[in-house]
Amino acid sequence: MNNNIYIIYGKDAKSMTKDLLKYVDVNKYIPRNSKIAIKPNLVVAKPYTSGATTNPQIVEGIIEYLKENGHDNITILEGAWLGASTKRAFEVCGYSEISKKYGVKLIDTKDDQVKKVNVDGYELNVCKSVFEYDYLINVPLLKGHCQTKLTCALKNLKGLIPDSEKRRFHTLGLHKPIAYLNKAIKTHLIIVDSLMPDPDFEEGGNPVEKDFIALGFDPVLIDSFAAENLGYNPYDIEYIKLAEKLGIGKTTGYNLIEINPEKKPRLASRKSSIVGKYAKYIDERDACSVCYANLISALMRLDEEGYLRKIEKKLCIGQGFKGKGIDGIGIGGCTKNFDISISGCPPKSTEIVQFIKSKI
Repeated sequence: MNNNIYIIYGKDAKSMTKDLLKYVDVNKYIPRNSKIAIKPNLVVAKPYTSGATTNPQIVEGIIEYLKENGHDNITILEGAWLGASTKRAFEVCGYSEISKKYGVKLIDTKDDQVKKVNVDGYELNVCKSVFEYDYLINVPLLKGHCQTKLTCALKNLKGLIPDSEKRRFHTLGLHKPIAYLNKAIKTHLIIVDSLMPDPDFEEGGNPVEKDFIALGFDPVLIDSFAAENLGYNPYDIEYIKLAEKLGIGKTTGYNLIEINPEKKPRLASRKSSIVGKYAKYIDERDACSVCYANLISALMRLDEEGYLRKIEKKLCIGQGFKGKGIDGIGIGGCTKNFDISISGCPPKSTEIVQFIKSKI
């Protein structure tokens, strides 16, 4: 399996997606005449700017790339969360318009028939239409979740089970059935929306601009990268650990390939209340959005663990600190002249967490 995770930076979601797919030459992995399913995250009827749902321009980019390479049998599959209308989500999130524009089908999995699947003795109820496709493209957000800490590639497949099974998953504690679901359903390609997700809650409301899209082939590896991006160790997320044990993928060993590092956007959003809450600990001067967002995620984890109140020096971040040595804690390669600093461009959230713990 390809262990690379490819990253592209910017704000133009459709062109970024097409450039990413072309760079990786994804077409060579898709058999001719394949029936292709695209699975976004439309958990609720909210626009992508809320941080809750997949940016529709990413899906447009995928569809255009596929059609340009001779793939016309394309369907979008999704089922919103319990109590929410998928059809309304299709409308509000821009997917009904995509369906008309490109002639792709929309399938609300809440209307689907159910197929019983036995995975190593573990029984699951899965929407039947999922198994009619040759190639599944998973398009999750990299966002937080109130129960599982993280939702990205592995958990996104929950939209492919009926509501009754979603209820049962919760009675089973979510983690184990999520892992087994990913053995029942093969994901072939993952394209991760991390343009402006909510790092704290799956329903959105506090988006943080991270301004990148990631692509990979191993959902466990992708979720390990996602966990680290939010400041967790991958093994902090039980379903990642279980999925690895089931042989779905690996938690370590990914190669991160930035295809346009020179275009890392500058400055994360100041609109989010999450950003505002932690900004008082930060001295930011021309910071790139990814580096800043990783620091915000690290501070969220430190807050959860009771370390935040122990921080006495400002956390300094950004290109404005290049060549300077200020009395603070430096975050990222731009602060290498500080007496106390962590390297990296950007450093991982997990690395920032451990570094700050060791210095306070």
